[in-house]
Amino acid sequence: MTDTVAILKKGRKFAQVVDSARALFMSHGFESVSMDVIAQKAGVSKATLYNYFPDKRMLFAEVARRECILQAEGLEAQVDLGQPVPEVLGIVGRGLMEIILSDFGRNMFRVCVSEGDRFPDIGRQFYETGPGILKTRLIEFFYMAEERGELQVDDFGLAADQFAELCKAGLFLRQVTGVQTDFAQGEIDYVVDGAVEMFMARYGAQR
Repeated sequence: MTDTVAILKKGRKFAQVVDSARALFMSHGFESVSMDVIAQKAGVSKATLYNYFPDKRMLFAEVARRECILQAEGLEAQVDLGQPVPEVLGIVGRGLMEIILSDFGRNMFRVCVSEGDRFPDIGRQFYETGPGILKTRLIEFFYMAEERGELQVDDFGLAADQFAELCKAGLFLRQVTGVQTDFAQGEIDYVVDGAVEMFMARYGAQR
């Protein structure tokens, strides 16, 4: 992501810009927030803002990058890899769906789809700092669990992708199509618990 990396800077004003943009994007989405409004909220001039981020998509990508890292760190902090596989997967699955079904997750998906053709780096960076990190961590855990004799996995990458998709079953499609925007915890638990059961039926060592 050469263009985005090149604009990354440090300092109080830079942090003000990113924090202000995050608050606005989370509250109002990507399309309805202008660079003028972001500059006003951050308390910086338009010249300063455009010096940091020549394009709103670059700013959104930086907000998304930071948010993904925070989300990943928060989820990892909840997990004890020494627990049995079903317990770890239940925590991961619920954390994953909390992110996906959040305003951030919905907005990020919309931007990646709507701007993906013109700005593929936005989607690529989101994947690398979000879903890509989750996949890597799941693969590492699956290796560990197999060594403990809890799993038997032929393709670790495929297994990681399958678990993530099982957790989204029904929920994600209803969200992105606008059929449903609010989900009760019971709905999420039902789908995630089913995902864990199905995953263990396929890859559990005692199946």
